[in-house]
Amino acid sequence: MEITDSAFILFAAFAGLILLFIFLYFVPVNLWITAIFANVRVSIGELIGMRIRKVPPSVIVNSLITATKAGLQLTTNELETHYLAGGNVPNVIRALISADKANINLSFKQATAIDLAGRDVFEAVQISVNPKVINTPNVAAVAADGIQLIAKARVTVRANIAQLVGGAGEDTILARVGEGIVTSIGSAQNHKSVLENPDKISKLVLERGLDAGTAFEILSIDIADIDVGTNIGAKLQIDQASADLKVAEAKAEERRAMAVALEQEMKAKTVEMRAKVIQAEAEVPKAISEAFRSGKLGVMDYYRMENIKSDTDMRSSIAGSDSSGSSEGNKGKGGEKK
Repeated sequence: MEITDSAFILFAAFAGLILLFIFLYFVPVNLWITAIFANVRVSIGELIGMRIRKVPPSVIVNSLITATKAGLQLTTNELETHYLAGGNVPNVIRALISADKANINLSFKQATAIDLAGRDVFEAVQISVNPKVINTPNVAAVAADGIQLIAKARVTVRANIAQLVGGAGEDTILARVGEGIVTSIGSAQNHKSVLENPDKISKLVLERGLDAGTAFEILSIDIADIDVGTNIGAKLQIDQASADLKVAEAKAEERRAMAVALEQEMKAKTVEMRAKVIQAEAEVPKAISEAFRSGKLGVMDYYRMENIKSDTDMRSSIAGSDSSGSSEGNKGKGGEKK
């Protein structure tokens, strides 16, 4: 009996300890006491409801105490609703306190909307108080004289609380600033004027209103560095000249091929005409033979014709030698005149 009573007492103590832990889990008495001493009205029933709804009471109560001490009028229902929506309650409270101290008009509804949109509302308030500097990557542009310039700018921005929900981010600011730099350099007559007055780029870019529709307000754009790149104009001219040369060479090759083809055609025609001449000459002996048979040509006539032919060949030979000699004489006389 004594053993049974001891076991029962141990079991009862263990069960009571478990019940105590369960009670303290669902009824966070320590948070309720902390809230009472911080002059924050939170009932035991609200704390139990948070546990049932799987909302950590410590997050809600501590955030509510921080907001109350900072002079903000919030309720547990508002904080709990934002937590259940997936928001970061402590971050929103820090943002509201920072905005209140900096005299920035930021309501709880705006802060929760910004937080649920995926932006860091506390960081946005900090940027609104302390402007942020964004360094642009190297932006290459070509002036009107063909010289490439590589510019780098520093953009000072301040968060626009009213445009944080639905407004464009830093990437849009950098893209617009880069576009403005390219436009400004491209409209310059020469690269020297840009190097002499880089502030013209800043003025032109600021006049374009690049922060429209973004979550930031551009305060200033400062050109940090400008380097001279390659001579794009000369390179393009060289490439164009090379292309023109290749086109001219192709056309010349085409004309040469046509000339070669024409030469071969003329040679073929010459060979053909020579063949016709040879064929015609081959018909002469046949005609003479036929004339002998028919009696139209006698032997004496044939010898007379051969004598005339020989005499003609001799005269042609003499005429050729005389013409060559006279031409050589003329050349000699020309040389003497010189």
